[in-house]
Amino acid sequence: MTPETACDLSAQAICFAADQVKISFQQAIWEYERPVVVFKPRLSLDGDQYCFLLGDDLMNGVAGFGDTVAKAAQDFDANFFHQKAKP
Repeated sequence: MTPETACDLSAQAICFAADQVKISFQQAIWEYERPVVVFKPRLSLDGDQYCFLLGDDLMNGVAGFGDTVAKAAQDFDANFFHQKAKP
């Protein structure tokens, strides 16, 4: 391997590592910007499912349900964006 080839491979490896760090930071930032994190809806058990609720009730608020807290949080985020898109 020539010195130029070794240098090119090293530069590519550094660029790849930098891209991976960038992706990790973007993912971490997204987690802190999720509606379930920003708006801090109430978490409760509704029967055998977890429920995140933002607002006074299901009719006027935004809710998310799931078998786990993580699934309820994902459902809440999806419903939050869906409800905001409505006119």
